[in-house]
Amino acid sequence: MRVMVIGSGGREHALAWKIAQSPLVDALFVAPGNGGTEGVATNLNIDITNHDAVIAAAQEHAIDFVVVGPDAQVVAGLGDDIRAAGIACFCPSKQAGQLEGSKSFTKALCDQFDIPTAAYGRFEDEASALAYLYTQGAPIVIKADGLAAGKGVTVAMNVEEAEAAIIDCFAGAFGESGASVVIEEFMEGEEVSLFVLTDGSAILPLTTAQDHKRAFDGDTGPNTGGMGAYSPAPVMSREIYDETMARIVEPTVRGMVQRGTPYAGVLYAGLMLTEAGPKLVEYNARFGDPECQVMMMRMESDIVPLLHAVATGTLAGHDVAWKDQFALTVIMATQGYPGDYGKGSEIKGVDGLDNNALTVFHAGTKRDGNRLLANGGRVLNVTALGASVKEAQESAYRGVDAIDWPEGFCRRDIGWREIAREG
Repeated sequence: MRVMVIGSGGREHALAWKIAQSPLVDALFVAPGNGGTEGVATNLNIDITNHDAVIAAAQEHAIDFVVVGPDAQVVAGLGDDIRAAGIACFCPSKQAGQLEGSKSFTKALCDQFDIPTAAYGRFEDEASALAYLYTQGAPIVIKADGLAAGKGVTVAMNVEEAEAAIIDCFAGAFGESGASVVIEEFMEGEEVSLFVLTDGSAILPLTTAQDHKRAFDGDTGPNTGGMGAYSPAPVMSREIYDETMARIVEPTVRGMVQRGTPYAGVLYAGLMLTEAGPKLVEYNARFGDPECQVMMMRMESDIVPLLHAVATGTLAGHDVAWKDQFALTVIMATQGYPGDYGKGSEIKGVDGLDNNALTVFHAGTKRDGNRLLANGGRVLNVTALGASVKEAQESAYRGVDAIDWPEGFCRRDIGWREIAREG
């Protein structure tokens, strides 16, 4: 099989790294890729927002199967266009991708099928959104309705912060994504993520993970696309898992079929574990980033048959095996992220770090001859295995400390909640 992965981030490097291990794969391409993916695949320098260019490249390279990574391409309907060209593709349809692309779409689904989630209001102008805020008070959560690269969410602990977030959205801080705003009740509890594969009928649970969204230690600073993660998340007990599948995931998959928008892909349920049980925070219609990195490190099974079964509606009967270890990833980002940051600083000490228990996935990197340069906000994902979260964390930070990049920064407390529980 000749396979092409779409995307250029850490998630796509992790997917390509795992796909490259499959004996079913004869040739692997990543479009456009980054400074790390070229170590496991052939990078194709094409504009992935140009669907015709993607399809032309797939045809030129006789691609049998395309795996779409980023949320923007899911929501833009790239998978539909690739399938229309007669090429098998792992990517939800544009209609199904609204589960991530429109928070109000997902809220309406939750209303219709009695899926537990936060109470909310949806607004298309600043005045009505502010009026609703004043009736609700704080803490409260303000969300741009559309995609905002993981940054369009403000957990406001006071009314002034919520006001500023609403004004920013309607002032164009997130472009079209903020043209409407969803305001949600603040849910108390611990966040955790559950991933499943589904072909629209069969559901194959994958695993759990916990992300760290805030930029700085102690969960302080602005929201980011994610500064680190670990998997599995033991806080997701068997009881909570069973309740999540029965009350959230299964009704969603059935409900999407009933609504005429069947969902085939990886479904990423972001959950809040409240005193009243698990509630849906949001859905993502793709592998998480950085959750994908820790999942690929732990997955024993060949991923290619699983992704292909989703794409061809043949998932029933498949299973997946995992290493009996924890994986933890630390994101190294450019100083200034998630705000303004520079590009082009040199990173030393990355090549040669990888071993059986540690892999450095590249996100925002590019190569300039023998030099490795930073080319984005989130730049490296230092990912390690261990018998405990603490052991995986210690290994990951040893990797971080071996990298020479003065212009970079990272959190030093990834996994802190579970490490506190481990004692």
